[in-house]
Amino acid sequence: MTAQPSSSLAGIDLRDEIERLRRERKAVILAHYYQKPELQDLADFVGDSLELSRKAAASEAQVIAFCGVRFMAETAKILSPEKIVVLPDVNAGCSLEDSCPPEKFAAFRAAHPDHIALTYINCSTEVKALSDIIVTSSSAETILAQIPREQKIIFGPDRHLGGYLSRKFDREMLLWPGVCIVHEAFSETELLKLRARHPDAPIAAHPECPPAILDHADYVGSTSGILKFATAMPGDTLIVATEPHIIHQMSRAMPAKTFIGAPGADGNCNCNICPYMALNTLEKLYLALRDLTPRVEIEEGLRRKAKASLDRMLEMAAGTVGKGDLGAR
Repeated sequence: MTAQPSSSLAGIDLRDEIERLRRERKAVILAHYYQKPELQDLADFVGDSLELSRKAAASEAQVIAFCGVRFMAETAKILSPEKIVVLPDVNAGCSLEDSCPPEKFAAFRAAHPDHIALTYINCSTEVKALSDIIVTSSSAETILAQIPREQKIIFGPDRHLGGYLSRKFDREMLLWPGVCIVHEAFSETELLKLRARHPDAPIAAHPECPPAILDHADYVGSTSGILKFATAMPGDTLIVATEPHIIHQMSRAMPAKTFIGAPGADGNCNCNICPYMALNTLEKLYLALRDLTPRVEIEEGLRRKAKASLDRMLEMAAGTVGKGDLGAR
């Protein structure tokens, strides 16, 4: 059940209380780039989902408070089974995870026994356990390059990331039909209007975007990759086609540059703000640290199976995870 703020929190300085509980609980607070700025500013680490989980695993913290979505908190638990992992709102899910129910994925795999499952990290623990190798947007190219061309591949749950890799590598893959509702919301027409107003501004896009958006991108990469591109680019204005809360970190790091979020269908909607990420709040983070709930628990046999596919990724990525990108175009 989701912890809900109540009138009993009136008058509490939430930031002070979170700091106190962080010390008392020996907790580490993680925030994904898509979280609200106030959560990013409180976090010990801000970053991509797997990068955050690895930093938490390497820390001496006894409690991990993951301000992100459910599959991210589950990944942290897979890598740190001895630690308590809490998610401020248990309903913070993911459209990609929802698109790929484990029982349907298992049946799909069974129907294609000569294929291996190369699976994007944005999936449930159960789907990770059914997969051969997990990939992130920063490690996918490195891993795909190591798989023999004759090996048949299932890629899920994101058909846009899978399609991008398939086109770039000229590699046929069976694509699971999932999409991220945030990246699906960007409008090619409105993006071209925006570019016409800023003709010198490059476009950086996450590979979860549809092909019509990626075709106009000067750079395609993970959230961390987009940040690095923003740092290195020679100009002072960048159009960003991913969840707009990443712009908070960009503006902090590069206050002299201008970052413009790519538009949705009507040119001015908030449809590209992730509704799942938005469920986490300061109040819910405070309650999660106070009560140590909602707590993420994973059965040990399932955890080991899921970890095997993550371990294979880490072996094959050889240092690219959390560092690399999918490259300039």
